[in-house]
Amino acid sequence: MYNSKITGMGMYVPDNVVTNKDLTSLMDTSHEWIIERTGIEERRHIKKGDGNTTATMGVKAAKIAIERADIDKNDIDLILFATLSPDYYFPGSGVIVQQHLEIPTCPAMDIRNQCSGFIYALATADQFIKTGMYKNILIIGSENHSGGLDMTTRGRGVSVIFGDGAGAVVLSRSEDPNKGILSTHLHSEGQFAEELALIGPSTNRWVPEILEANDPTDISYYPNMNGQLVFKNAVVRFSEVIMEGLQQNKMTPEQIDMLIPHQANLRISQFIQRKFGLNDDQVYNNIMRYGNTTAGSIPIAMTEAWEEGKIKSGNLVVLAAFGSGFTWGSALIQF
Repeated sequence: MYNSKITGMGMYVPDNVVTNKDLTSLMDTSHEWIIERTGIEERRHIKKGDGNTTATMGVKAAKIAIERADIDKNDIDLILFATLSPDYYFPGSGVIVQQHLEIPTCPAMDIRNQCSGFIYALATADQFIKTGMYKNILIIGSENHSGGLDMTTRGRGVSVIFGDGAGAVVLSRSEDPNKGILSTHLHSEGQFAEELALIGPSTNRWVPEILEANDPTDISYYPNMNGQLVFKNAVVRFSEVIMEGLQQNKMTPEQIDMLIPHQANLRISQFIQRKFGLNDDQVYNNIMRYGNTTAGSIPIAMTEAWEEGKIKSGNLVVLAAFGSGFTWGSALIQF
């Protein structure tokens, strides 16, 4: 059986910076209120007319990852695209990336596991490579949240959190048993499916039905989050799934060189850091600059950490995510 390793990483975020102060002109909030609850200072939002979409941001990140992997785009055997905000209901964003990259023929698959989407995609790619089916897989996590947020006081509990952006990695076949993805771990608990969700429009309640109802109190087309329940479950599941990976590989928290958690909330990351006894150099956070970019958050953070020299050859890197579904997962990677 082959091993799989990350050979290239890339990221892209829109130029448009939206600060907490900017949001005070749209809703009843303050810089201090947002910082206290989330740790976020600013985020990036697509600006109308700038040419960015979920797929095109993914393309920009993918081009960097492919170049750094030192392969030709036509060497890509599979595209996995993780997102909750695809350009269209159908087709998926993966085939749009394929179109923009001018890759003539290869399979493309969208993965809809929201905040855990990149981990789920990484685990899927890992299995395809380890079984020998594919050699180079492009994995993208990309989100355009800003176009679908309630940017009023009514929606501030959710809207201040999210930003736009994309990250990408190339996962390639390796015969080195000491480097690459050591293990991945995936979980879900569907009883909480609607505690962090966007209920409509959907095939259960399609656009004509919403328009015909003409109900000004209907806000089902905006994201809904039970913040306290999400936080309570996140800190438990993050801890469990990180420990699961360490135990399977007979490792301890002291051996972690870099933990990159999904950038959901700085308070969650800090809680996990304290629980595992990690210092600031062992945990990478960039939520203060980009907000929560859902499926894009881990590949964006991992790319930045690598660019800043905080991920080096020989390092043990742990990725972990928790989000809508509820779904959660982790991956242990030996660089």
